[in-house]
Amino acid sequence: MKKHKIIRAVTVDKSLSFVEPMILQLKDKYEVQLLSSPGERLERICREYEIKGHCVSMFRRISLVNDIKALIKIVKLFHNEKPYMVHSMTPKAGLLCMVAACITRVPYRVHTFTGLVWPTATGLSRIVLMMTDWLTCVCATHVLPEGQGVLDDLRKYISHKSMKVLGWGNVKGVDMERFSRRLEVMERARKIRDVNVYTFIFVGRIVGDKGINELVEAFQKLHTSYLSTRLFLVGDQDEELDLVKPKTFEIIKANLAIEAVGPKYDDDLLAYYAASDCFVLPSYREGFPNTVIEAGAMGLPSIVTDVNGSREIIEHGKNGVVIPSKNVDALYHAMEYMLLEQNMAQKFAANARVMIESRFEQGFVRKCLYEFYDEIMK
Repeated sequence: MKKHKIIRAVTVDKSLSFVEPMILQLKDKYEVQLLSSPGERLERICREYEIKGHCVSMFRRISLVNDIKALIKIVKLFHNEKPYMVHSMTPKAGLLCMVAACITRVPYRVHTFTGLVWPTATGLSRIVLMMTDWLTCVCATHVLPEGQGVLDDLRKYISHKSMKVLGWGNVKGVDMERFSRRLEVMERARKIRDVNVYTFIFVGRIVGDKGINELVEAFQKLHTSYLSTRLFLVGDQDEELDLVKPKTFEIIKANLAIEAVGPKYDDDLLAYYAASDCFVLPSYREGFPNTVIEAGAMGLPSIVTDVNGSREIIEHGKNGVVIPSKNVDALYHAMEYMLLEQNMAQKFAANARVMIESRFEQGFVRKCLYEFYDEIMK
């Protein structure tokens, strides 16, 4: 029996990390193909899993001429391949692929909203971004918000189309066996850990909308009063997005208690989680942040801002603290609370891994997607 053809699409091949773990199981039922901008990861995945890949250059930012060129290429691609389903993630891939799939009458057009950009935009930019999300919804047959907060915003401001969150939300899930305090991880962590210092950790892109400016300012104030503290900044700077303030970089360079260690991967990343006492993500906006899930799986209490995704993972007073975004004082007091109220911090830590395992274990997250595919294509 011929298998239905599915094309999974993302804007840049880096985002295929969300798709790759599911390919083998999807291949049992479907003919799986991938679409993204050109990149080594796309080539590697297609080679290793023996599936077909398609390269179309897509720009994250709005670029009318380039976007039209990309749309024409994708329309031709879908016309030739005749997929039964196109499932896109990330904003630009969603817009272009849903429009192209609608034009070529692909039967099932699914888009996953992993986050919304326009809530923190202003003026004409906000209007344009909202219109692109509206068009994506119009062209899709099925809309999957990654979390309840994203669903609520879409329904309130963008579209009344039927939508659903799969499971508790999140598109990736976490491997609880890998994200644990294994011997290999703890051996690396011992080289980083300082038991005499309370360590906060941030993991993510070093950009303004992740709250880096507020985090560095709040920690600088905290460290002035409590010298036995330090801050790990794990991640790289994304030059395509908003940069941090020059003053923030000056503080990072001058304060030896702030360690900007760059991006870390695999057990090296887990070692930094294991060597820390509290995770902090003071974002302005999120879809459903994987780093909060990862930190919880590693048994860390968290301080997060009251934004989509973060507030769905962290229950205030249970596995962490939820504070307003863009508020240095609130962030300072939350960090001071974690430092001084050790009994409560340990209670949050004890709850963290249990809550993550019950809601976001990767097998459960994948099962929700597989069942959704079966449900709509049966």
